[in-house]
Amino acid sequence: MDEVALVLIGHGSKLSHSRENLTKIAETLREKSQFKTVEISFMVRNTPTISEAIEKVVKQGIKKIVLVPAFLAAGVHTTQEIPELIGMKDKESQLSARGIQLFYGEPIGADECVAVILEEKALKALGQEPSEHKHALFSSEYVEKEATPTDLRNIYAQSMKLIRPEIKSVLEKAPPAFIPIIERVVHTTADPEFARLLVIQKDAINSGIAAIKAGAKIVTDVKMVKAGINEARVRRFGGKTVTYIDDARAVKMAENDSLTRAAAAMRLAAEEGLNGSIVLIGNAPTAAFELADLVKKNKARPALIVATPVGYVGAAESKEAILTLPVPFVTNRGRKGGSAVAVAVFNALLGMAEGKNPS
Repeated sequence: MDEVALVLIGHGSKLSHSRENLTKIAETLREKSQFKTVEISFMVRNTPTISEAIEKVVKQGIKKIVLVPAFLAAGVHTTQEIPELIGMKDKESQLSARGIQLFYGEPIGADECVAVILEEKALKALGQEPSEHKHALFSSEYVEKEATPTDLRNIYAQSMKLIRPEIKSVLEKAPPAFIPIIERVVHTTADPEFARLLVIQKDAINSGIAAIKAGAKIVTDVKMVKAGINEARVRRFGGKTVTYIDDARAVKMAENDSLTRAAAAMRLAAEEGLNGSIVLIGNAPTAAFELADLVKKNKARPALIVATPVGYVGAAESKEAILTLPVPFVTNRGRKGGSAVAVAVFNALLGMAEGKNPS
């Protein structure tokens, strides 16, 4: 991400902690995220302004700038005022003429990471200190600054030397095309049991790779799954990754039809077209149930379903529903799973589509 700059947008305040908080977030992103150039900006009261932050980045020779509002929810600021500021007068056209591309992201929204943070704050208020900072996880594509490609290959090779003997009996019986998926999931979870729990439909690998190469839309149930996918690699094939979990239409549908947000998001995704897409479900059993129902009613025909929701209630049952579908799928039996598993499966397929080792 050296060629892309991230500009965080805050509202601005007379109180110093507003600027201090945004500055600390920017420092964390520079240190731990894929973005090495991270700047802060403000709508009012504080500096730099959005325009000033953009100019600062442009002077560094960076041609792609993604601006993300550090706001909890969408509102007038994020949907009207900031877009107007970004395109103020002929500013945007001037930047375009200089070869500068602007990308505008979503506010934080009802992300599960926010829920984890709020739980930690509640526990602290009760005098209980959380054992670990559970939400401090970045994209699975993130690489430590010290790690070189050679280091990573060596680490992966060492990991495989430990993993393969443990799952030897499964690998010996598995079709060769399935092996990169099985190894990637075990490597990601550090849980050899997944080798036995994974269920890969016979056409899943070829269908998934073909869909990626054709620029298929990748639909995820939650933002955490979307965050684990390298958008740039997907875009090279002409594809895009989307999630409808925070879409206002899904929120309204959930309220009107007494659905969970995840189920409503999947229904909305089907209305916008899921035929030929790849659907990744790593968190929500209700999303898997809804998708299974849509497929059975011929309202959706994905090229591939990756369903690995996790939990004690409904997770195992929802994956059993996926197992009955007449479309290619990758899933696992039981209540184990999670966003990281769905991402691992997709990234292995993406690596195969690129003709690379999926590690």
